[in-house]
Amino acid sequence: MSKKAVVILAEGFEEMEAVIPIDILRRANIDVLAASAADKLLVCGSRKIIIQADVLLKDIINEVPDILLLPGGSQGAINLSHSEMVIDFVRRCAAEDKIIAAICAAPAYVLTKAGVLSLKKATCYPGSEIRFSKDTVYVNKKTVIDGNIITGQGPGAAFAFALAIVEKVYGQSRAKEVKDKALITGG
Repeated sequence: MSKKAVVILAEGFEEMEAVIPIDILRRANIDVLAASAADKLLVCGSRKIIIQADVLLKDIINEVPDILLLPGGSQGAINLSHSEMVIDFVRRCAAEDKIIAAICAAPAYVLTKAGVLSLKKATCYPGSEIRFSKDTVYVNKKTVIDGNIITGQGPGAAFAFALAIVEKVYGQSRAKEVKDKALITGG
């Protein structure tokens, strides 16, 4: 059975941190829905690229996916953190022990606010770690996996971040297969 992922888009999201993981997860045969945190399907990213979400988050709020993915982008992460619907969704996914993946500023703004980084190791966009609570250990790496929490640093880490999710879900060989077929180089 295919795993299901929801990627939440908010105005100001970092396009690379949304599109690259969506693409990589779909290549790994994960059923991905892009969900708009707003009341409209068209969401404008930080570089003014408009992406059409598949659904509105409010329409799938009672479904808990296998994977929840939160792109960053400074304004996108702030907007996600200001949505109680998003914070509640993150908490519900954590309570059901689902994979929660966040990149760039999203770990610092969203996961910290949701309280899911307590006693965890995590990374984020350099400088954003000042928002981590005192019991979160900042690790200066492209991606960090601690239990079911996967965090990434930023746009340049988007491929490694997405592949870490694939590896967590389907194992190292599937992640390597997707990496090789997409001609992704480096670590």
